[in-house]
Amino acid sequence: MPFDGIRQNRTLQVLLGLAFGIIFGFLLQKGGVTLYDVMVGQFLLTDFSVLKVMLSAILVGMAGIHAMNAAGLVRLHVRAGSIGSTVIGGLIYGAGFAVLGYCPATAAGASGSGALDAAVGMAGIVIGAGIFARLYPVLERSVLNRGKFPAETIPQLLGVSPVPVACAVAIMILIILALLATMGL
Repeated sequence: MPFDGIRQNRTLQVLLGLAFGIIFGFLLQKGGVTLYDVMVGQFLLTDFSVLKVMLSAILVGMAGIHAMNAAGLVRLHVRAGSIGSTVIGGLIYGAGFAVLGYCPATAAGASGSGALDAAVGMAGIVIGAGIFARLYPVLERSVLNRGKFPAETIPQLLGVSPVPVACAVAIMILIILALLATMGL
């Protein structure tokens, strides 16, 4: 298989990840979702640019990952979730989003385009990640593994192939995008 070299070459994987990250950041910037006012507009339900860009990214990413997985180009590694890890992750992410006004991806894009508030936020994200990494062993033993989910993925939970679930999610995304377009949002 021609892509075996990529899978075995860690440096190439990192470089490809960096390249696609830069492309994603560029597209976020071009889509206008790295602007603070656009982010606030999303929170106030007056500007749905962020939702449209992110749903489109999820749709393309989901289709791409499933196609590459079916072709044997990637292997999906899923870590079982839990109520504890979901609650802790949601609180940290939500608090950071509320204080900063950016999600990590849009903060990186805004920082890259020179937004000082986003650059300060990125420093906070790095510091927070370091603190979390330092506390991870204690959190894993005490909180993160509480309330394990009964399955690792939705298809496993439903006892079906991933394809129908991905198709159902794709249809839902397309319906949402069509509704937003129909409503002029």
